[in-house]
This record gives sequence, C-alpha cells and structure tokens, in this order.
Amino acid sequence: MKPNFLIFMTDQQRGDMQPTFQTAKMPNLEKLAENGVVFRRAYCPSPHCCPSRATFFSGLYPSRHGVWNNVDLADALSKGLHEHVRLFSEDLKENGYRLYYSGKWHVSALEDPEDRGFEQLYMNGRQTGETEKSGSIPDMRDWSWLEKKNYLKGGESRGEGEIMRIGFPRYRQYGVTENPFSDDDVVRAAREKIRELPEGEPFCMYVGTLGPHDPYMVPEKYLELYPMEEIELPASYEDDLTDKPNLYRRTQNRFRQLTREEHKRSLQHYLAFCSYEDALFGEILKELKAKKLLESTIVIYLSDHGDYAGAHGLWTKGLPCFREAYHICSVMGYGGIQEKGMAVEALVSLADYAPTILELAGISVRRRLAGRSLVPFLEGKQPEGWRTELFTQTNGNELYGLQRAVFDNKYKFVYNGFDFDELYDLETDPEECHNLAGEKKYEAVKRRYYKKLWEFAYENQDMLGDHYITTALMDYGAGIKNEE
Repeated sequence: MKPNFLIFMTDQQRGDMQPTFQTAKMPNLEKLAENGVVFRRAYCPSPHCCPSRATFFSGLYPSRHGVWNNVDLADALSKGLHEHVRLFSEDLKENGYRLYYSGKWHVSALEDPEDRGFEQLYMNGRQTGETEKSGSIPDMRDWSWLEKKNYLKGGESRGEGEIMRIGFPRYRQYGVTENPFSDDDVVRAAREKIRELPEGEPFCMYVGTLGPHDPYMVPEKYLELYPMEEIELPASYEDDLTDKPNLYRRTQNRFRQLTREEHKRSLQHYLAFCSYEDALFGEILKELKAKKLLESTIVIYLSDHGDYAGAHGLWTKGLPCFREAYHICSVMGYGGIQEKGMAVEALVSLADYAPTILELAGISVRRRLAGRSLVPFLEGKQPEGWRTELFTQTNGNELYGLQRAVFDNKYKFVYNGFDFDELYDLETDPEECHNLAGEKKYEAVKRRYYKKLWEFAYENQDMLGDHYITTALMDYGAGIKNEE
C-alpha cells in the first residue's frame, strides 16, 4: 500500500529551533520527532526562498534547476525552472497520487502548483504563479508607498523595534498581530481538504506557511512562553565582522540601530513565531488523526532556509554565509517510519527530499538527482559512503553577489566573488567568528577546499568555469580539479 505524504514547510526557520536543541518550545514537533527521525544537520543550498524550494521539489542544485533568486522580482536572474527540470510531484501524479497545495509556492513565476500536478487550495503571500498563459509575468514592483509619500524624509523619531532609512518606508522588526501572513488561513484550507479526502487513494499534501519570516509579528499569547529575563542572544552576537567582507558589515549596520534590549525582543518574537507555527502544525496532525490517516501518512516538517536571529548581530538572511542562514529544520515521522526517536548527525541536504519521497512511494526515476535518499536513516541504518561535506550555491538575493561554500566537520571555506574569501576552523571556532583565509599558514587548506568547489561546480554544471581575467577572481582556477 502506497504511503500518504504530508509536507509542512515553514519559511525562514533555523534548524536549532527543532527538537533536540531545546531552543524553541514546539511540543507538536516533539511528538513527530518521538515517532520518527530528527536530522540535526540538515542544510539548504541557498539562503533564500526560491532556490531552496526549487531544490526541494527537484532534487537538484540551483546550477541545474535554474532558479537563483526570488523569481517574482523585476530584476530576477531567472523567472522559473529550466525547461527540462521535473519535480517529484509530477512523478507522484503519474503514479496515482492526489496532490494538494496550500500556502506559499515561490518556485516559479511562470507556473503555479497546478502546472506541476497539484490541486491548489489556498495561496498566500506573493502570488507567484501568474503564468504566461495569463499574458503577464509578475515582477512584484510596487511603487505605491512612494506615490503615497509613505517614506521617511528625515527627522522622524524611531519607534520601538524600528529601523529608520531615509527615503524608505518604516521597517518594524517585531510586533503583535493575529493570523500573521494569513498562515492560519493556509492551515484551515488544508484541514478542510483532509476532512473530505476520498478513501483508498494515496495523497500528497503540501502546506507552506510564511512564518517565522520577518517582520516577526505574532499572536501575543505566544510571547508569554518566552519571558524576557530568559532570552539570551547568540554567542556570536558581539562579532564586529572586521575580518569579514565589507558587505557583511554594511548589512550589520542596518541592525545596529536596535538596542541590545530590542535585539532580545526580536529574538523573543522569533521564538514565539516558531511556537505559533508549531501550533498550526499541531492542528494538521489532529486532523489527520481524526480522519485515521496519521499511521498511513509520512509527515515531513522542514524549513526552506534559516534566519541569523541575532547571530553576528544580523537578522533575516542574505549573503553572509553563516551557518544560521543555511541550517534548516528537518523531521520525518509517523506512518511507515521504522526508526523512532532517533537524532541523526549525518550531513543532509534539502536536495535529499525528492529522492526520499520517490523511494518511499516506490517510484524509480532515471534522471540524475543531486540528492540521495534518506530512507536508510528512517530504517535505522547508516548508508554506505554517505557524504562528509556539503556545498552551497548563491548569486545573492536581490543584492547580487556570487558566493560558493563548502564545509565538513573541520573547515568551512567560502569563495566570495564580490570580496575576499572566508575560512573557519569549525572545531575551534564553531560560531564562525575568526576568518583564517588571510593567514599564510592556511594557504594549503584554502587550495584544498578550492579544489572541492571546482569539483562540485564541474559535476553540477555551475557557472564558475569562466576564466576571463576580470570575472574569475578565485585564488586558484579550475585546473586544480585535475590534480592528484
């Protein structure tokens, strides 16, 4: 009998918010972890929505699926997936699954979920998916705030949690609201569909919420879970970034307007937002249980990317290549999961989910995927030859900048095409505060990790092969890939 799938993906939730880290209060996710497996070291390929979501659905890295940044912008590098790219949803559909989609899409501005096999229940946030069939491609350019003169002219007073920028609208980092980003509506649509699911037909339901994305606006009752006197900022909060690329410091300067107390309140609201998302997730679990579907459903909880949440004095996400922006939640549990209550320390990629879902559904595909199936871990086994290093790819969010990274248990190396490189000894400096890239004694280490980046670029059709004198700014070129 084919298993059902329930996929619950949050937006911008750090990996250390999930069970075993004891950071955020998420009792419903705890229940899932008790009935399944927590992947403690799961990472996305890019620190923003669209490339990572495209990787989740395709099992490919950005260099092969073609989505590099948020697709619904006027200056997007790409509006959607390469023509040849196939998503796992299409395989499920062809093999008898009913597919349902509620919430955030953010995979393509040229297609919507229905083009890839889903019945669309509810769409929130940016309405990516106004297809070419409608005669227009959305670029989300909104000048209404400018026409209304809703921008700061200078001299205004700064309110609590606000970051002031002359010529821009007010930005408030945290606050209180009910039903943030309409996430409750997303979950309600999913719950209603679960109640009317036909019996005997396997289904895959995707629920995509927008929390805990900034601004961190949450229902007030969840703040009570996190008393301010218990809030502690990350160990790297004091990092002044003097040995990091200039862009990192320029980004940090935005948040320096906030007082230490406001940084702590931001973290309080972020944690509360994670608990709110957990409550919504719990409503889905209740519905599955009431329908007697829980034991026949594989439930997957994950996030598309992380949030700095105060690490290095930063918030949200972007080009700074620190762990917090890439570390994601990743828990699988309930029906068909043999291993219960296990915490896996192996390095896991968001690209691993497509092959995992396909194997669990009993579907074989011939196309080459970058990820590997996680099924052995769900059976309590250690897969042979599992990866010992992970790679990241980004060309920047809307503020473009080519950046590639590779890390393992010992080192993390970051190539920054827009500034100097980074190298961190993760054994002695797990918070990534001391950049060793400029020290001569680490030159051999840099060369070794440059070689890893070139090998990965070659295998994944990355654009790094250009050797033009003013664009190939690497310290070592692709030729070192062939060195023994």
